[in-house]
Amino acid sequence: MSRINATFERLKDQGRTALVPFVTAGDPNQDVTVPLMHAMVEAGADIIELGVPFSDPMADGPVIQRASERALERHVSLGDCLDMVRQFRERNADTPVVLMGYLNPIEIMGYASFAERAQAAGADGVLIVDLPPEEGEVLLAKLREHEIDPIYLLAPTSTAERIRTICDSASGFVYYVSLKGVTGAATLDVGAVQEKLEMIRGQTGLPLGVGFGIKDAETAAAMAEFADAVVVGSAIVGRIENLQDQPEAIAAEVAGFLRGLRQAMDQVNTA
Repeated sequence: MSRINATFERLKDQGRTALVPFVTAGDPNQDVTVPLMHAMVEAGADIIELGVPFSDPMADGPVIQRASERALERHVSLGDCLDMVRQFRERNADTPVVLMGYLNPIEIMGYASFAERAQAAGADGVLIVDLPPEEGEVLLAKLREHEIDPIYLLAPTSTAERIRTICDSASGFVYYVSLKGVTGAATLDVGAVQEKLEMIRGQTGLPLGVGFGIKDAETAAAMAEFADAVVVGSAIVGRIENLQDQPEAIAAEVAGFLRGLRQAMDQVNTA
């Protein structure tokens, strides 16, 4: 059983929702990322989503765009991201790591090489924002060959037919984008998200994660009432940005924020 599947099975048995923080690899510098990953796990993270810096992150809002820019200024590459996963695995053999990014760096590395190196580093899943399943069969085959879950996004505008297509191609979990727009957008309609997730559950038995627009303990707890995972990105990356000149303070700041989310989510799950 994969680390992702094992994590969701364990949490299901406990009646708990997965907390999935997102950070951009190498932001604000490479020395911060791996210790931050460990700190997030200690604070209650169940899965880590590690962003691969890219020059044109079209699905991301300005906060995460600036994080990519900071990392790219320090020449952080896809290979560096895989090295960070490998270093994380030296102390943590259990927490799943999902790489999130765009196709171009993977194409440059080569599909076979990427899949082989990702597995060797200890990555568990890959979410490629700009690669729909209809255009990704070659890469999908390589990922499956190396036991890496392809994770896909669904949106409020996804049709029933599109939901079926995505769910048939995905493994690990399905990531539902809770609102229209880019990461960090403001308006979150909890009732609409719950309704859409019920529709998606009719098409798949995979766990459903919800991200975009989750900024605080209140919104995280609201999503934890019906989602299998809550993904938090811009709220974390914004805290990193605020402390980019004090990198030694980042892990404690992010860990404190995640503990608040974890506590609020667990209170909802046990109510």
